[in-house]
Amino acid sequence: MSPNPHSQLPLKDVKVIDFGQYMAGPAVAMILADLGATVIHVDPPAGPMWESPANATLQRNKLIVTIDLKTAEGLEQALTLIEEADIVIESFRPGVMQRLGIDFAALREERPELITLSMPGFASNDELRRDWRAFESVIAAHSGVFTDMGLNRVLMGINPSFSPLPLGSAYGTMLAATAVTLALQARERTGLGDEIEVPIACALMEGLCYNSIKIEGLPERYKTQREKEIERRRIEGAPMNLDYDELQELLDPFYRSYKCKDGRMFYVVCPSHKEHAKRCLKVLGLYDELVEEGLVEEPDTYAPTSQWQSDVSLGVYPLPKRWADHIAARMKEVFLTRTSKEWEKIFGRGKFPGAPQRWLQEWIHDDHAETAGLMIEVDDPEFGLMTQPGPMVWLHDSGHEMLTPTPRRWVSFDQALAVLHRIETKLPRVRARNAKDGWLEGVKVLDLCNVIAGPHSVAFLARFGADIIKVDPAKPFYDCWNTVIFGLSHMRSKRSLLTDIQVPRGRDILDELIRQSDVVVWNATDKQVERMGLTEADMQRINPEAIFCQLDCFSGVKPGPRTNYLGYDDLVQATTGIMLRFGGSMDTPEEHAHVGTIDVMCGFGASLGVATALYQKLRTRRVSRVKTSLSALSGLAQMPFCYDYERRGLFDEPSGRELNGYDDLSRFYFTADGVVLISAYERDLHKFALVPGIEGVVDVAPEERAAYLAPRFINAVATDWVERLQKAGIAAAVCENIEALRSYNSRRWDNTPGIDRGSYSFTVYDEHPSGHVITQLDPYAIRPKRGRIYPLAPSEKYGSSSREVLEELGHSPEEIDRLIAEGVVSESWSEEYLPT
Repeated sequence: MSPNPHSQLPLKDVKVIDFGQYMAGPAVAMILADLGATVIHVDPPAGPMWESPANATLQRNKLIVTIDLKTAEGLEQALTLIEEADIVIESFRPGVMQRLGIDFAALREERPELITLSMPGFASNDELRRDWRAFESVIAAHSGVFTDMGLNRVLMGINPSFSPLPLGSAYGTMLAATAVTLALQARERTGLGDEIEVPIACALMEGLCYNSIKIEGLPERYKTQREKEIERRRIEGAPMNLDYDELQELLDPFYRSYKCKDGRMFYVVCPSHKEHAKRCLKVLGLYDELVEEGLVEEPDTYAPTSQWQSDVSLGVYPLPKRWADHIAARMKEVFLTRTSKEWEKIFGRGKFPGAPQRWLQEWIHDDHAETAGLMIEVDDPEFGLMTQPGPMVWLHDSGHEMLTPTPRRWVSFDQALAVLHRIETKLPRVRARNAKDGWLEGVKVLDLCNVIAGPHSVAFLARFGADIIKVDPAKPFYDCWNTVIFGLSHMRSKRSLLTDIQVPRGRDILDELIRQSDVVVWNATDKQVERMGLTEADMQRINPEAIFCQLDCFSGVKPGPRTNYLGYDDLVQATTGIMLRFGGSMDTPEEHAHVGTIDVMCGFGASLGVATALYQKLRTRRVSRVKTSLSALSGLAQMPFCYDYERRGLFDEPSGRELNGYDDLSRFYFTADGVVLISAYERDLHKFALVPGIEGVVDVAPEERAAYLAPRFINAVATDWVERLQKAGIAAAVCENIEALRSYNSRRWDNTPGIDRGSYSFTVYDEHPSGHVITQLDPYAIRPKRGRIYPLAPSEKYGSSSREVLEELGHSPEEIDRLIAEGVVSESWSEEYLPT
């Protein structure tokens, strides 16, 4: 829309042409529009390729113009719009836009300040798959998502297992939005734009990086009951046939759902923090009783378990089975004494994480979601007053503007061009000699975060050249499963300092680090930020030039009743309906499979906020605080379903364990050697006539198609079917698994980021500092032509850089020795990198 001259939104002078279809491309443009950019969305004459009410959300704050790119007039109109643009977005297969006459490389030859974004399903340098028809579920199937849908589904023998969450598009959206915004801020320094590709398959793999890591010789202490049961059954050749109730008895008592007095399930997520489990048991009235029975708190849980006085320690995950079973049995009894709403307040006010299981429909109309601006109302021209997800990332001084987006509006080409002409873009002078290789080269980031979302947001910035120092307590608050294991992924290319910022001398060190930092990131609630003296006023005193980025669980633009409640990824899954969708009912909730499903998405959101604030600072000299939350990103994860309006039908989208797809043309089918997923619309039915072996399905009644197809798919192997279907223009893929993808696409460490290796790329670190051989996904989803992507160094042991960082701050060796002796600073949490 035409910008408000009085707007404080950070991208108000940015012009975007959005050729994207389906979800990912339009969602990137939606986020840019939410942040103030003027966006012209281009649809073909037949309208959007994806017919969904979600388009009302994806196209908000945009002007929509219809252009036929296959005509000379339409191509000329498109090129005319692009001439006015700062950013151009497309989401088709590689080469499609070029064949239509829109060549990004040629356009940037003429206008080197232009930033272009391509979001193909598979990478353009993936010779095998680049031309595949690749809908969301096809990318997920081929990337191992459905075959690695969590320990629960493996033990139930449900493999593959379908999920309708558009994870690939959601991760791709956040990665791509961050990339173009980082390119914008780099352009402010150099005058040069970039040509960027973000393949959806690569983005999906980055979102699952905590699930695809392989640690050879992983100590037994880190294996959960479910993992041990899977190993036992595989060794003994026993079937995977647990039912839901049997499976629940393999869960940790602080990481599962409990039935309450009102019949609702309540999800408890406090397994690994030093205090959370203890607070939980005390509030439930069980702590003293369990201590008398022998439950202890080991003074040093980072020591080898052979040195412990007991086989258990409260606040360590996973607990031994006998203690897990006993504690869970007692907790079940207590939860039945109160309603889920009562328990929510008790947990929230008691400062330990837990929340009732809710359906998505309930979340959309939840009091907190509405009050905080996590759900907003838009008067759409087609659906009327419509509830949509609110802003996903915002700056403190302009977030309120994002709560009242303008509905999508259809305009003529001339009207769209006139709007673009009214915006004067003041481009920086080209300074090619001063251009940095990395978009963030020279930017200093201070990471105060823990668990996944926060530290992952900062780790993401390392690939662009940022210099990162990670600060953790001198003595750990979380157990090593939650720090060292997760840190293998999010500590790469960071330096680690251990210091107690709660004591005066440690706080002085923190202030010294803030004074030298460009960006400070912390995942904490408003109350925690205030208590630690890092409010806006505090930062003005310490370093008024530093951008402060805050992530938490429940925040929106405005305060709400649960803003200061603590929480993690799984808790948001429970609160927003994801666990009930995955499990299928209130009695059978299940976490959505993958470690960090929303954590990683939120981490990318924080990175986007940092990029936006850096751009605004370069552009206007205004320094703004950044905020995002897990709850804010849950709307993106459920975009195809996350809306409501007066005439909306039942919220009966696909859910539950028995789900195998959407319908008979879009689902799993067993073949002679595996499982294939096909993804076709009714309008694609005629293409099946071109597929040898199943051509007769075009003449079969809709309700009988599965009965026709299923026995025929058994007659050939999965790869043959994919080749036949893709040749006919029907989206299809073999249901791969992550282990196979990692095995086939790994190489020894060669100091490259993997962006030249197609859609899948892993590095094997034979000499990892941990002493283990570790295989990890590469930082390869964002692929700029001009900007440089740096390979990531292996994660150093926590505390390895404590002395080095303090020396750089001007502390003498003698002073550092004193700080270590006094416990203000530490050089390690444990003798071993990965405690055994």
